[in-house]
Order: sequence, then C-alpha cells, then structure tokens
Amino acid sequence: MTETAVYAAGGVVWRVVDGKLRVLLIHRTKYRDVTLPKGKVDPGEMLAETAVREIHEETGIRVALGVPVGVSRYRLPSKRIKIVHYWAAEATEAAIRASAFVPNKEIAALEWVSPKKALRRLSYPVDTEIMETFVRLLDEGVLRTFPIVALRHAKALPREEWKGKDAARPLSPRGRRQAASIVGPLLAFGVRRIVSSPAVRCVETVKPLSDAIGRKIETSALIGQDAWEEGKSDARTVVGDRVRARKPSVLCSHGPVLPDILSELALATGTLRGSYLGSASALDLAAFSVVHMSVDNPGSGIVAIETHIPKN
Repeated sequence: MTETAVYAAGGVVWRVVDGKLRVLLIHRTKYRDVTLPKGKVDPGEMLAETAVREIHEETGIRVALGVPVGVSRYRLPSKRIKIVHYWAAEATEAAIRASAFVPNKEIAALEWVSPKKALRRLSYPVDTEIMETFVRLLDEGVLRTFPIVALRHAKALPREEWKGKDAARPLSPRGRRQAASIVGPLLAFGVRRIVSSPAVRCVETVKPLSDAIGRKIETSALIGQDAWEEGKSDARTVVGDRVRARKPSVLCSHGPVLPDILSELALATGTLRGSYLGSASALDLAAFSVVHMSVDNPGSGIVAIETHIPKN
C-alpha cells in the first residue's frame, strides 16, 4: 500500500531595502532551525491559497504570489513523503508595516538577510535548493513578475437541458461551487482586473471573484466563443492590452479560445511556442493557467506557467 503524501506550500518572501534585496528567514522555536515560511494544506484548499495563508500566519505579512521557485520532497519520521510547493512573494512596505508578528511558541524570530547569507543560514538542503532557484531568477533579472491568468469557465448546464441561446446558458450547481472554490487561489496571485467573455457561464464564473475584490467584470466579445466560431475573435487585442498594463489580471473564456489566448501571450512576450502552450490551454472546467511575465521587460519571454485544477 502506497503511503499518502503530505502536501504543503510556502514562499521565499523578499523586499528591497535601500536598493538591496533581502529575503525572509524563519527561526523556529521547537526545532531550533532556520527555514522558509511554509505549512500544510488545509482541507479544501488549493496550494496557492495555502502558501499565502501560511506566510501570513507565520510572519504576519500578507503577500501575493509571484513566480514559482520549486518543489521540495522529503521523508517524514512517519515515513510519509512531504511535498512542498514554493513561490517567490514580494513583501510591500505597507504589508510589512501592517504585520503584527511577535515571537511565539512556533516562531522565535524573523530575519531579513541577503540571498547569499540565506544560502549559508538555511538548515536544510531542500530549502537551499529552493533559494538557489530564487537566486537564479534574481540574477536573470526576471524576479519581479506580474501574472495573467487564463481561466476556463466552470461547468454550465448541459446544452440538452437549456432551451435558450448557448451564450445565455448558466452555470450548473457544480459550476457555482467551482466558481466559489477558485476565488482564494486567484486572490493568492493578486488578481485585480477581470476580463470575461460575455457568455453567461463565463461571467458567472468570475462573479464571486468580482464580489471578493470589489472590481467590475469587463466583458469582451473578442474572447467569446460566438466570435471565435464566426472567425471574428481577437485574443491579440485583449492580451496586448493586459501585457502592456503589467497588472495582475484574469481572462475568462472558453475551451476553443484558450489556445489563442496562450499563443498570443507567447507572441507578446517573444516566447518560442511549444507543446507547453497546448498543455497550459487544455484546461478542465474552472481550471486556470497562470502565466508569469517580467515587470521590467515583458518582451523577455514567459518566465513560468503553472496550471491549477479545482477540487470540486
């Protein structure tokens, strides 16, 4: 019988102080070690949610996730395998000021150090490997990123159960559960702008997110399925606007349109197209791919792509 893995998530939290980049280390009380903020997934959580929650619980700092920086695997005393996903996460000055952290029975202290010093101070080789990936991104000048999220709408009522126009087909009860379940993960990436196909099933998919962040949904027929079927869709215009804005945003669309959205993101950033684009666009209902691009030079190529699938 295969032992069930234990999943966790965390981050390399960073800030710039007087022009110098510093990363945050955790000094744990019980284990007397130096590590990165992380913790186990709570029931019903997706990994990105876990990372943001655990960073806040351990440091008092609220962050939005940046580029993924690796996955560590190691065996626990129970013989189960622990798998920890990490992201880079910039700590803004406002978030640091808002932190109410005080030393406690779990965390003895927080320490901001240079990445080189962190490599020497971390207690475990698996953490060192994560930090080495972080340093490589820093050296390549692509650490500061913004995400554009390509989201497929949640499950709609079956066509055979709907007598109206296809564009007016609403979400099913399962679809509404899916739409609610992805709010936390999308918030984890700091999404602040919502662009959706005008189809009801797309708008209803992002409505819970819109309510959560207090932002209106911008609809665009250019990424709608009706326009795509008529040969009138224009993902390039929508993607171009979002790339130029360099702000975290989500584009909610349909299965047939998603490959065009991913291809245009690659073109807009000077990225070579490959099979990875097919994987990132072949999404299940309510699944999404996060495309990370450089803030300082969006034309330098896609820094990373990650895909998230809802549990509902």
